[in-house]
Amino acid sequence: MSTNSTKLARIFKVVHPKKMGEGHGAVVGRLIGTSEVRRFDPFLMLDHFSGRLPGGFPDHPHRGFETVSYLLQGTFLHEDSKGRKGELKPGDVQWMTAGKGIIHAEMPGSETEDSIGLQLWINLPRDKKLIDPFYQEIAAKEIPVVNNKAGVTAKVISGLEFGVEGAVKPTWPVHYVDFQLSPNTSFDKVIPANWNSFIYVLSGEAEVNGTKIKTSDAVFFEKDASPTLARFTTGSSAVQFVWIGGQPIGEPIAQYGPFVMNTEEEIQQAFSDYQNARNGFEESKTWRSGIRKLSHDFDD
Repeated sequence: MSTNSTKLARIFKVVHPKKMGEGHGAVVGRLIGTSEVRRFDPFLMLDHFSGRLPGGFPDHPHRGFETVSYLLQGTFLHEDSKGRKGELKPGDVQWMTAGKGIIHAEMPGSETEDSIGLQLWINLPRDKKLIDPFYQEIAAKEIPVVNNKAGVTAKVISGLEFGVEGAVKPTWPVHYVDFQLSPNTSFDKVIPANWNSFIYVLSGEAEVNGTKIKTSDAVFFEKDASPTLARFTTGSSAVQFVWIGGQPIGEPIAQYGPFVMNTEEEIQQAFSDYQNARNGFEESKTWRSGIRKLSHDFDD
């Protein structure tokens, strides 16, 4: 479809990170999961985190959704009850499908340097909520970067951009692209029909569909029954933003902290399974991460 005949998407909300405590001594800037944007189907939460030891996110469970960690600066350690552990470095992505159950820990890698990144929570449909957990951990060098020869560079984490397929194969249809636009550049990004899409500006300034945007703006677009456009124009400065879009699931959501299911009964079942070490949480009574001790609250 020619972009010339496609209408511009309507912007219905621009929000900024809401600072709040999370984990043990950590502070995040939350963009989805607040009173302004409670959820944005299929997205449950987006945090822009920044911190250093001893703050972090020691051992905690998940069920029924996915977490995506995209590290922008510093290092980030992780370990989980299924035997995986590692270290994220700048530009790396960890796409974790919790499925029926996993316990994991995430901690900054330094007491002197901030670990900065984004963590996105993506819901799963009913028929995928209790699948076996798995990881897609992608080093920065393995994520394709493509330039359109007209001032736009795209790091394609998932989805398809400029004919290049992303490094991650998502469980549910989600596109995640890190865009950089040079000064004095115009770019039309097509939003698929009936998709929820938004951007989060990491640095710089631009206009999108006539609205000025700057660092730390999160811009949410209205979905439409037909494809629409987000038209970006930069002036004298460059801009970097992540583009995140997904196909809505359209199912009821019951959520209590790290458990996201369809009904309250399923949430109670998740608690019971976790407390009784079964159905995905077999290690809940015995597993303790090594990196939890990096937090002063877990120095046993």
